[in-house]
Amino acid sequence: MRRWLAGVMGMALVAGTGCALTFAKRSPWDIQQLAELSDQLEQFKTLARLKSDEADELRRAKVLLEQRLGSSDVSVGYDERGLVTRMLDRVLFDSGKAQLRRSASPVLDKVAQVLSEVPSQPIGVEGHTDNVPIKYSGWANNKALAYARANAVVGYLVDKHGIDPDRLTPIGYGEERPLASNDTPEGRQQNRRVEIIILPRASGKSYEAEAERESRSGYAK
Repeated sequence: MRRWLAGVMGMALVAGTGCALTFAKRSPWDIQQLAELSDQLEQFKTLARLKSDEADELRRAKVLLEQRLGSSDVSVGYDERGLVTRMLDRVLFDSGKAQLRRSASPVLDKVAQVLSEVPSQPIGVEGHTDNVPIKYSGWANNKALAYARANAVVGYLVDKHGIDPDRLTPIGYGEERPLASNDTPEGRQQNRRVEIIILPRASGKSYEAEAERESRSGYAK
């Protein structure tokens, strides 16, 4: 593991040297390699915090999710929270709505199957939006819509697949945690998303506390 990390870090240093000057000249293959390297580093940082059996479960879950979710609107990867399945909002919801579309079922069914195979892991479900103010949909704000969407996903996983509700914690962040700039339609599209996170066991209570703090900021419709 140490040799692997040393190699990865070495590659990162080489790749980063002069990156600001040469990035525009990189080929699509180079850019893909850098993205894969970044994912490997996030994977290492996440798994290094876990016991071996838990790390193995997350690795296996990632493989299964990647095998079953073949869509440009859905991605799977690691970050500091855990193993994240990210879905653009159009996969699950109509614009301004928090009722799941019928076409959302196949995607959520596949995710639920994997969640059932790692029964000891807590799960976070996060709703995110762009920064366009709510005008016509009836929600008080983007945060309220984001929470309602996260809660709808939780309800589906519990009602349709019997996932233990005690494992699931919904949070609505609204526009607070963008992935991309909201200055372009493409960026706003990336920011409108739902994320299902397989959390480390040790993070379960702190994640629930985070959800409680967010709820006090107001989700009312």
